[in-house]
Amino acid sequence: MSNVISLPALRVNAENPNHHLWNNNGTWFLHYTVYPTPFTKERIRRSLGTKDLAVARQRRDSFFQHLLGQATPSKTAVA
Repeated sequence: MSNVISLPALRVNAENPNHHLWNNNGTWFLHYTVYPTPFTKERIRRSLGTKDLAVARQRRDSFFQHLLGQATPSKTAVA
């Protein structure tokens, strides 16, 4: 599957400051789902390369800001 280029929607739970974060044996990962077509989905997990939660949150926010900056109206959504 190709890289995510566009995002018409990004769901964020404001009550959970660790949304889209997953701790795997001490290392924080970014965990999200893309929907390349209306009938398929793909779960993505990317290492954030840190054991520090504050750094993980910052890297997650930077990653999503970058993706939103690349967004074009399209077929792909992230949850």
